[in-house]
Amino acid sequence: MAKQQLLDFFNRKVEEYNQPSFIAADPICIPHLFTHQQDIEIAGFFAAIFAWGNRTTIINKSKELMHLMGMQPHQFCLHASPKELKQLEGFKHRTFNATDLYYCVEFFKQHYTQYHSLEAAFLQNSLPPTSVYEALIHFHRNFFSLEDAPLRTRKHISTPAKGSTCKRLNMYLRWMVRNDKKKVDFGIWKKIKPAQLICPIDVHVARVAKRFNLLDRKQVDWLAAEELTNYLKKLDPKDPAKYDFALFGLGVIEKY
Repeated sequence: MAKQQLLDFFNRKVEEYNQPSFIAADPICIPHLFTHQQDIEIAGFFAAIFAWGNRTTIINKSKELMHLMGMQPHQFCLHASPKELKQLEGFKHRTFNATDLYYCVEFFKQHYTQYHSLEAAFLQNSLPPTSVYEALIHFHRNFFSLEDAPLRTRKHISTPAKGSTCKRLNMYLRWMVRNDKKKVDFGIWKKIKPAQLICPIDVHVARVAKRFNLLDRKQVDWLAAEELTNYLKKLDPKDPAKYDFALFGLGVIEKY
């Protein structure tokens, strides 16, 4: 397929899936339950971290957690009583359990006591990052900076320093950073720019990318995520991650 044909085809697919009708069946519906920025950030974080496996299960488990938090995740993380925290004791989603959840709540409590937005956790000295690679490494370091951070929780929060695609965190960044007025992504973070975003990649996206000759790398890792994004920047240098809609739609929904 010639570059212009590919561009036209992918832009049509972005238009098709980047619509409010996409929200209900996708984990992004969880942060859309909220209007306050901090609630959107926390709800979005959990929905993104839970996002592997069946989408209906991901959505249901995320809603279950939000209800355990009284549909006020920000206030819950800051002010939950011992009795309220105990209600989280039996929560589990796949390998994510109460130990991981309690640590996340403690991290959010510490973070939001000092900062207005979770974006600050991705930044060094509140300065815009030079790259998402840098931002993700800083977030990982920040997230596990509390005393007695459980070793087991590290498997849920990826870092590109270990070669991970960081698919779920890149998806979360897309939600928080992109703002194209289509009402799917939120665009509430301003220091990380849409042009810096890395396209989320998993086996489905990699399969589609290879089918359209966008990706040569065999391993699905951080270098593959960068290679794919660099190609997508040729299609739109200011907003390469918008093609996540096309690649996801083709891979998961249309099963290309």
